[in-house]
Amino acid sequence: MTIKSYDESLREAFLHIEIVQESKHTLLNLMPYRIKISSLNSKTISKKLSAIRSFTEYLNDNGMPVLLKADDGIKVAKTLPKPISHEHIIEALSRSEDEGRLVVTLLYTLGLRISELASLELKNITSEWVRVIGKGNKQRDIPLLPNSKKLLDEYLSKYSRKKFVFEQNGEKLSENSLRYIVLKVFRRVGLKVSPHQLRHSFASQLLNGSAPIADVSELLGHSSMATTQIYTKLGSALKQQNYNMAHPLCGAKEQ
Repeated sequence: MTIKSYDESLREAFLHIEIVQESKHTLLNLMPYRIKISSLNSKTISKKLSAIRSFTEYLNDNGMPVLLKADDGIKVAKTLPKPISHEHIIEALSRSEDEGRLVVTLLYTLGLRISELASLELKNITSEWVRVIGKGNKQRDIPLLPNSKKLLDEYLSKYSRKKFVFEQNGEKLSENSLRYIVLKVFRRVGLKVSPHQLRHSFASQLLNGSAPIADVSELLGHSSMATTQIYTKLGSALKQQNYNMAHPLCGAKEQ
């Protein structure tokens, strides 16, 4: 939230919030405001309430005791980035240059977060595996496809790198720079694509190809398979197919 939108949210809110001055603190009753904004979507409501909480915390930290009433949290549905089709990715790669082609290929074939790609070190890459340092410094090993390895070797033969795969002036390339590279690659085929969509595409392709969700979860670096299932939006048809294949009574022949 920008300073401008934060200011606008607070100004709007205090037109409707009921303010009650009590002996030891000021009570802000949010119910009238929540009724006012109830028709908005969950994300917007959550952002507006967050602005009020932040302002209240600021007041309390500066010696002005304030309590909130009707401050119940609102559930925001988890939204998923739309995966990019394999065909669109291949078309974009065919029109890209060296660096852009490698950035997109590694994101798509390794399922990396953009922060993990930015921090990818040469010492953690072998002929067949890539060791990734993920959230909480957790390590995971991901297979490196032969085509990806060939592309990486060609890139490194042209560009001298000291420590990281992607560098600028001896320092690792920033996450924003990598995002911009992805943006440019797909702009050539008329698409606006984020690095996270490529990670989602990686996971979706594996699951739709019947890869076990436990393996996909490990490759993504998720702490639980529940996260992977939400993240990849595993379809009910695929769930039914996996169930039919796995349960001993499904499709059992009469003896």
